[in-house]
Amino acid sequence: MYPSGTMKRPGSVPEGGSASTLITNHIAALGDWRGETLGRIRALIKAADPGVVEEWKWGIPVWSHDGIVCTGETYKKAVKLTFAKGAALDDPSRLFNSSLEGAVRRAIDIPEGARIDARALKALFRAAVALNVSGKKAKAAAPKRRSR
Repeated sequence: MYPSGTMKRPGSVPEGGSASTLITNHIAALGDWRGETLGRIRALIKAADPGVVEEWKWGIPVWSHDGIVCTGETYKKAVKLTFAKGAALDDPSRLFNSSLEGAVRRAIDIPEGARIDARALKALFRAAVALNVSGKKAKAAAPKRRSR
């Protein structure tokens, strides 16, 4: 079920408004630290890239610019930002702390009370946008070698 109570195929916007409105309503409906965190992340994303497109896919917020940049999922113990091509991005501030074994995606889990490094998150988002705009495909992460 999507926020409007209708069933739609993934990628479609449920009846009841634009994707931005659905994201706003989703944040408000959370009504706790997860909503506050997701709202802060959303503001940082918009500050990092004023041309970002907000979408509502798979029942979650999605931010795109020449392709999906990241999704914003909420769980009981964390807000998760999953970067579609995260494995191809440099992460000098070491924000990625989840899905590290993935060949393409990387994620940031933000638990309750965690401090968000705004500068680093905006830089990471801009790098992800630049990768999308460049048209390069995400490189698969090198497989881990077993020691003999």
